Amino acid sequence: MDTLTGSVTEFSAMEGLGEAAAAALTDGMVERMATTVATGLEILDRVNDPDTRAAMHRLIDGLTTMHTTGALDTVFEAAEVMQAARSAVTDDMIERLYHFLEVMITNLATREIAELARDTEMSLYQAARHCDDPNSPKSAFGVVRELFKPESVRTLNLLLAFGNVLRERVESASARPNGDGGLRPG
Repeated sequence: MDTLTGSVTEFSAMEGLGEAAAAALTDGMVERMATTVATGLEILDRVNDPDTRAAMHRLIDGLTTMHTTGALDTVFEAAEVMQAARSAVTDDMIERLYHFLEVMITNLATREIAELARDTEMSLYQAARHCDDPNSPKSAFGVVRELFKPESVRTLNLLLAFGNVLRERVESASARPNGDGGLRPG
């Protein structure tokens, strides 16, 4: 009988605690608690979905593998480096980078560059079609025979001359004290 009296006393104390909590809660607090509980149940419902559950297991397996191999530390270090770089960048640096990109885009966005890119692309496509042509050489002897044609000799001569001039300009540019590259026409 003593156990029953103790249980009633405990129940009475719990009932009083519940009444005090209910009296202390405002309507806003009750609304927020209901919203929180509903959101929690929604999350549990989504976790119970087989696809979501499989994705969570895959994520946990991936994290475990990354931890075991040390890749997780690398990811965190990379994030720290990125954050440090972001913190170190000043407005002046961003302005100079923007100006550099603007100048590069302006210099490359010319009609001549567009025509060069188009001509290069079309030449590559045409060369690929030529190689696939049934009449094109299919053996090393056929390619060597093509080398004796006058247009092939001129093309090879052009490529060799281009390579030599480019090499000379790069070497002379590296020897200059201002090092402006020396690759401009002239």
